[in-house]
This record gives sequence, structure tokens and C-alpha cells, in this order.
Amino acid sequence: MWGATRYTLRQLEYFIAAGDLGSITRASERLSISQPSISTAISHLEQELGVQLFVRHHAQGLSLTPAGHRILAEARHVIEQAEGLYAAASEVSEQVRGQISVGSMVTLAPMIMPELAHQFTSAHPATEIRQFTADQGQLLERLRRAEIDVAITYDLQIPEGILFSPLARLPPHVLVSETHPFAGRASVTLAELVAEPLILLDLPLSSEYFLGLFFVECLQPRIHLRSAHQDVVRTMVANGYGYTLANVRPRSDLALDGRRVVRVPVSGQHRPMVIGTATLANIRQSRLLETFEAHCRTCISDDYIPGMDPPAAE
Repeated sequence: MWGATRYTLRQLEYFIAAGDLGSITRASERLSISQPSISTAISHLEQELGVQLFVRHHAQGLSLTPAGHRILAEARHVIEQAEGLYAAASEVSEQVRGQISVGSMVTLAPMIMPELAHQFTSAHPATEIRQFTADQGQLLERLRRAEIDVAITYDLQIPEGILFSPLARLPPHVLVSETHPFAGRASVTLAELVAEPLILLDLPLSSEYFLGLFFVECLQPRIHLRSAHQDVVRTMVANGYGYTLANVRPRSDLALDGRRVVRVPVSGQHRPMVIGTATLANIRQSRLLETFEAHCRTCISDDYIPGMDPPAAE
């Protein structure tokens, strides 16, 4: 008889993340798991397998030992086989089951993912969603490396090999403080904004989109401050530092400090951001992934986006 296996698939996943990233800290951030949990899992594997998997470098992360390299490859194979069992079970039964890794754009995740994920797992109790939040470039890279199954993101510079399926359009609008002269306006033009201080949401690709709106009209905005954090931008706008451009429509018009922001439409025809799902092209999708994408198509549209205000009446 085979002896009882004394390690878990979860421990193998922690080991793989640490091996890929060369750092327990970075593995912790990727998996949203505490560093002690990952360290304990690796120590348990080393003890159980009787080998040293990593060389620990003080303040410089980890490097795999020769044995660690070999076992890392085998661990990947074990995880792939385990995931195959869930896929096979779904194919031969009526029940959708298994774990799916979903990445979401950092500006979308707080609004869309709670409702979307809860509804999906409620409808399919044998499923589990592992959520990852990142900017556009990081999401696309994780897709290419098969670290996530699907990303909910924007149609910004989608590369070859990634299949993007559009779900809903988000036209740009202006955010100002409630005391700003534009707060009572029905709309505002980009030309009127040029002289105003811009608080730019400075995320990869997103900032290029916002600045591109001006450049198409041969305008040069006056960038006053930049931040990669959406809540920081909203709070600065609410405190009168300037205006910002945005596409998302949070249901709350309050910044984190309790001050109010006002949304004003941008007049004219401007390219909207398009929310959609992104997956690797040219691979056979599991039943679980197909079911999740169908769920996204049902829940996200131009008429309704989880966590967001409805579009303004035209």
C-alpha cells in the first residue's frame, strides 16, 4: 500500500509561488496569504520530502536549490493533474465545480468583484474564486504566464494571444469638488479643462488613455499632481486641488474623507473604456471558465454594472 501523503495541494501552490517569484513576500502578495503561512508550508515540505528546497538570502529573497528546481517542476505537474480532476468531474456531471483564478483591474475590482463573485459562488457552491487585483499591464502578464484564468479589465492595448470579449462601455467624465465652478454644469468640454489643474490617475495604460483624449483634439492638459491610487485622486479632487477624468461610476459620491465629488459629463464624442473579459486565446476552455464568462455576460452590460451608478440619460 502507498503511504499516506503528508503534504497538501495548497502547500504545493505556496511553494510554486515562492519558487516563481524568489520571495516569500512577493508570493504572499500574489496569493493574498500571510508570509508565515507560506514559510510554514515550505518548511513542512522540506521536512516531509527530506530535501532543502531553497537557499535563504538575508534581505535578498530565495533561490531554488538543484533539488528545488526538480521538485518545482513535479509540483506543477501535480497541481495540473489535480485541476484536471475537477475539470473532468465537471464534464461528466451537471455540477460546475473547481477553483478559478480571476484577475481584475484595480479601478474596477472594489465595485464589480464583490457582487459578481458572490452571485457566482452562490449559484455554483462547488466553486471557489481566487481573486487578484492589479493594473492592466500586470493582469495581461499574469494571463500570458497562465497565473490567472481570466481577467476583468479594459480594452487597453490587448496584445496578440489574448482574447478580449467586450461587456460594457464606460464613457469618460469629469470629477470636481462640489464648490468647483463646473459642479453645476450640464457638461464641460476638454478645451475648457486645459487651464484647470489635472489630478491624473497615473496607472500604466490608463494614464495614456486619459491624456490621449486631449491629444486627439491637439490639447495639452496641465497636470498638477499624479497618483496611482484612485481613492487618493478622488480625495484630492474633493478637497479642491483640481479635477480628474474617470470612467468608473461609484454609487457613492463621497471621497474617503467624507467630502463630496461631482460627476460632470464631457461633451463631444470620445472613445469610451470598454469593460470585458480577457483570456488566453487558442486554448481549450474548461467548463468552469465558460460558465464564469457566461455569468459575466449576464451580470455586466451597458445597462447595469455591479457596484456602479447607471449611465446618465441621454
